Amino acid sequence: MSPGKVLAAVVGGLLGLVAAGLIASGVGMLWAYETQRTVDGFFTSPATALSTASYALTSNEVDLGSNPGDWFPSGRLATVRIDVEPTGNTSLFVGIGPEAEVDSFLAGVALAEVTWLGPNRGDVSYRSAEGGAPLSLPTEQTFWVASTSGGGPQRLTWDLELGKWTMVIMNADAAPGVTVDASVGAKTDLLVPLGFGLLVGGVLAAALAAGLLVLALRQPRTPSAVVAAPAAGGFGRYPVRLEGRLDPVLSRWQWLVKWLLVVPHLIVLPFLWAAFGLLTFVAGVAILFSGRYPKSIFDFNVGVMRWTWRVAFYSYSALGTDQYPPFTLADADYPAIVDVEYPERLSRGLVLVKWWLLAIPHYLIIGLFTSGLVWWTTQIGESGNAMLQIGGGLIGLLVLISAIALVFTGRYPQGLFDVVMGLNRWIYRVWAYAGLMRDEYPPFRLDTGGNEPGATPGSWPDRPIQGGNLPSEPDLTSV
Repeated sequence: MSPGKVLAAVVGGLLGLVAAGLIASGVGMLWAYETQRTVDGFFTSPATALSTASYALTSNEVDLGSNPGDWFPSGRLATVRIDVEPTGNTSLFVGIGPEAEVDSFLAGVALAEVTWLGPNRGDVSYRSAEGGAPLSLPTEQTFWVASTSGGGPQRLTWDLELGKWTMVIMNADAAPGVTVDASVGAKTDLLVPLGFGLLVGGVLAAALAAGLLVLALRQPRTPSAVVAAPAAGGFGRYPVRLEGRLDPVLSRWQWLVKWLLVVPHLIVLPFLWAAFGLLTFVAGVAILFSGRYPKSIFDFNVGVMRWTWRVAFYSYSALGTDQYPPFTLADADYPAIVDVEYPERLSRGLVLVKWWLLAIPHYLIIGLFTSGLVWWTTQIGESGNAMLQIGGGLIGLLVLISAIALVFTGRYPQGLFDVVMGLNRWIYRVWAYAGLMRDEYPPFRLDTGGNEPGATPGSWPDRPIQGGNLPSEPDLTSV
């Protein structure tokens, strides 16, 4: 691929990711509008217990802009509803006022400002301010834009206006000690237009992304007479080939900084993975109607797998080489290769279920390979929740042990390398299957070793991997 096509693929993948986010947000908003509202149209939070021994509970500043009424009239944006219920037989005051006037009224007053509300009833953080009692009652102030007071549960309804606002909850007689249960609700007429707007924007972004990806993946027509027949063999027991050559000499310490050295790859790869996901969807539609995986998309997606494996082999999925991985989707002279045999036909029915339902057992297994283990944990705090965890998958654990052995002995244990290769081989077989590239179900088998078991050495691709633990040329003198 030319640099321009690579750029188009990266931008297309990024736009595809944005499109997916816009579409998901639009669908989420429309779903919430239909299912999460109360009968009167409000979205309401769970009740939260608020309490202070001082004279007032206040909110953080709510900044809705500095010029009220400039670009929308009151109530056009949303309507807010606050429900407050005292825990005792007290008379409450609830009000919303301009920040400056509220600050002036409560200057020098002991209060508690609510700085954070969590998902659970008692998850609240406060910022306390020392002081004395207020000089006047809250009900005597005239600056409130919305307020209510009285005994029992209180409900305040306010149409949002531009400006800087603060909410205050006090006892109506300004006595100290405020303990309430409070919930907030909101209603807006903009949710449906905004949801449809996000959907339209997502569809347009997806169309643009598809155009860029098609432009990037277009290949000039090649006369059929010069199209080479695919090489036979080379794939061994499964039509996905993953191999790696363990360097005979590895640096004892370079693995400590490889996380930094691969940063340029980690910037590029997420965009390629996004393009992989979008193109896999396009390929799935093509398979559903034609039974064929578009060859240009197939080649690009295999290139993404190839690039990913080279970076993984260099870094912490194997640490098998100190040779820096190249920035290319094409096959390269590198001690790690992966490829997938192109299928002439694919099942139209399997495309609907194999990537999620049929692959679930493999997902559970490879989850242990990649991120399913916790090596060490400590508990801090009265809640007993784990505050610090160090862990990872089986691959990470084995590679860490190999790295430690490398530091002390200067050698990578061959047995550990063979197992690590088998685990990675299992993952890439599942990746190819879930990526709709093959219909053959991945085997529940750990094929260890640097070579693909059962493959014909050197028959595919055109060049064999040289050196290391891969087979040498056959000894014809014994024939």
